[in-house]
Amino acid sequence: MMVSQLFDVINVFVLPFWTLMIFLPNWQITRKMMSSYLPFVALSLAYFYLLVNCITLESAQALINPKLSDITVFFTDETATATGWVHFLALDLFMGRWVYWKGQQTGVWTVHSITLCLLAGPLGLLSHIITDWVRKTFFSKSFISETPTT
Repeated sequence: MMVSQLFDVINVFVLPFWTLMIFLPNWQITRKMMSSYLPFVALSLAYFYLLVNCITLESAQALINPKLSDITVFFTDETATATGWVHFLALDLFMGRWVYWKGQQTGVWTVHSITLCLLAGPLGLLSHIITDWVRKTFFSKSFISETPTT
């Protein structure tokens, strides 16, 4: 499979997980799918395949002692860029999954944070941390304890 085809497949592969977490978070199928590590195994295998095909001795040395200029040169290669993108997709989905499960456990509202994880993972994580802090700080303990956990 060509790198561009793998890139396209992986971009489509993650969409059902995001769609379920955002639009059907309490659906039993969403919970079942998000409890699985299989999406991360698939993404990790794709990442490994791409990484093996883009690392050279020179690029490995540049990555071990990174300088911005060396990283910039590394990512001018299409396979290296695809590898970095899969890295983003896997970690953003992992963050989104974590936010999703925290919301399921605590009842805190997560749609906005999961959507931000899809678009910019760390901002979604920050959004969830702030949302959870606001909930704990400004809502009474009795309100929090009455929140459903399923």
